[in-house]
Amino acid sequence: MNGADTAFILAAAGLVLLMTPGLALFYGGMVRGKNVLGTIMQSLIMISIISIEWVYFGYSMSFGPDVGGFIGDLSWFALHGVTNAPSSQYATTIPQTVFMIYQCMFAIITPALITGAFAERVRFAPFALFSLLWALLVYNPVCHWVWGSGGWLAKIGVLDFAGGLVVHATCGMAALASVMVIGPRKGYGQRSFMPHNLPMTMLGTGLLWFGWFGFNAGSALAANDVAATAFVATHLGGMAGMAMWTLMEWWRLGKPTTLGAASGAVAGLATITPAAGFVSPNGAIAIGLIAGLVCYGAVNLKSKLQFDDSLDVVGIHGVGGITGTILLGIFATKAANPGGVNGLLAGSSAQLGHQIIGAVAVSAYAFIVSWLLLKAIHATMGLRLSEDAEVEGLDSAEHTETAYNT
Repeated sequence: MNGADTAFILAAAGLVLLMTPGLALFYGGMVRGKNVLGTIMQSLIMISIISIEWVYFGYSMSFGPDVGGFIGDLSWFALHGVTNAPSSQYATTIPQTVFMIYQCMFAIITPALITGAFAERVRFAPFALFSLLWALLVYNPVCHWVWGSGGWLAKIGVLDFAGGLVVHATCGMAALASVMVIGPRKGYGQRSFMPHNLPMTMLGTGLLWFGWFGFNAGSALAANDVAATAFVATHLGGMAGMAMWTLMEWWRLGKPTTLGAASGAVAGLATITPAAGFVSPNGAIAIGLIAGLVCYGAVNLKSKLQFDDSLDVVGIHGVGGITGTILLGIFATKAANPGGVNGLLAGSSAQLGHQIIGAVAVSAYAFIVSWLLLKAIHATMGLRLSEDAEVEGLDSAEHTETAYNT
């Protein structure tokens, strides 16, 4: 047991939890005023729903003893046998309870990220059921494939330092499925849906960026040189993504915007996430610049495809997570992490192939299962607000509240 490592991961867990209310503000500022509380609630309630699921099923399914490379068994149901002793499989210098609660924070924010795709048009009860079932059927299996002892993607050499596949690719593909199943907002393509409070979104961006240091650096699971590598890469990836998005927007539209800067920062942070512990500072900057370029293009593509991804979850998180996963196979170097791998630029092409396999497998699985879940819930409960309720807004129709007294 190492006290410094334990303190570091406990602090990192708190930082990752902070990302969920940070995300709530990030999303809440981008919707119309009549939907801000409902949008915030969709993120905030994940802290309860997913924490309960994680204690009884999620942790054991994700990290428990392997069953065929696909899932963990339920021998750790209700945290049975999970003690303050270090884990021989995952974290040898911190209590297993600390590892468990750290990973819980990842599980919480992932379904919360999906909510940006269908913002302003989904009923609360079927949304909550979807989130619970999605965690059980998508997040937990993919988490085991990539990070669990015996997971099949881990066995073939797929790497994901802090969640490019487990978090961002899964939520991005679920977001794409939700846009296709639920359909656009009333009036989409006919009128503008302007953010009601961009200062709120900028505050959320700052909280996300701050929390991301716990997300990525904490994934080293120790206060060591790998955590330092990931911390530096996280900041450099985020700032480079913001710089590139701002430049692209300035070039195309004539003026930079605060929303563009925020979007670029999150795109850079999401894209560096899978590679953070494996790349040099210059590699991180390159990945961030590519993220700003690729994600900016993906977000602008949605209008041409007539996909109402309200808050750009597919273009930023989905595309960013998959792009970063593949770029890991190009920019990884043992000079940055002696225990890691060399990518294409360091003389090895094998890792790039592994990363592409992982990106395709996770994306396909997450999209198909998410689509089936959404179709089933939509057919039985009805995901969409009624037209009258959508006009009235989530805050009043679903929660009998209003954010602003006028």
